[in-house]
Amino acid sequence: MRKRLEITEQEIKKFEAYLRRDEREPATIEAYLRSLRKFAVWADGRSITKELAAEWKAELTQNGYRPVSVNAMLAAINKFFSCMGREDCKVRYLKLQRRMFRRAERDLTKEEYQRLVEAAQAKGNVRLQLLLETICATGIRVSEVKYITVEAAQTGAAEIALKGKIRTILLPNRLCRKLLRYAKKQNITSGKIFLTRGGMGLSRKYIWAEMKKLCTAAKVERTKVFPHNLRSLFARAFYNVCHDVVRLADVLGHSSIETTRIYLLSTGKEYARQLDRLGLVQ
Repeated sequence: MRKRLEITEQEIKKFEAYLRRDEREPATIEAYLRSLRKFAVWADGRSITKELAAEWKAELTQNGYRPVSVNAMLAAINKFFSCMGREDCKVRYLKLQRRMFRRAERDLTKEEYQRLVEAAQAKGNVRLQLLLETICATGIRVSEVKYITVEAAQTGAAEIALKGKIRTILLPNRLCRKLLRYAKKQNITSGKIFLTRGGMGLSRKYIWAEMKKLCTAAKVERTKVFPHNLRSLFARAFYNVCHDVVRLADVLGHSSIETTRIYLLSTGKEYARQLDRLGLVQ
């Protein structure tokens, strides 16, 4: 007979250690733990079973959670079940219809990006201006900013090790010159370029908050301003130049072309314009 499974603080800490050993990103660990705690509160001390997990899944759906959000929370508890050796408790994900369009209201345009850069410059925040340009010009994840070093700027290439994979990101010459000038002014002779006043690397939350402060001055909706949107803008710009989704996947560090494809979805308005150009209606 299997041991009764409950979600206590001890199990949560064990799960956190399990995720760290699995080299999960800090943001992913935070999201998984948040979802697990949400499930634990809902379970309210009841013994955890597959049936109970399926009941939570149904209730999340009934309460109006978007399918993608439900699946993200299910991914967390399924991972927890793997950690606990309880594969029998895992539940199936909701089936999602393949997305055809990008949400235009959350789409950051090149013009809006340029206004954000100009707003950072106007505020005299050179570090933030350069950070925006670095993420957008290379397509790196916010968690990969730490790999932008003096050495990388000197050679024009950053070696990024993440999720058990190593990839090389080339840095534009103009960006390298700007990074090295900034590092020299900050007396940074080696290692990470983007640092706090105390010499620590910039956290994801800090970068996110600093970007949000530019919204009003740049006249850009807050819903559009977050680090991942800079990566998405890079992906679309890169593809428009090379038209090679496989190469783009390598640059972004994607294992699946399907993940890359999501970055390249057109908006509904763009699709409508394409239909009009077919000239099939008299």
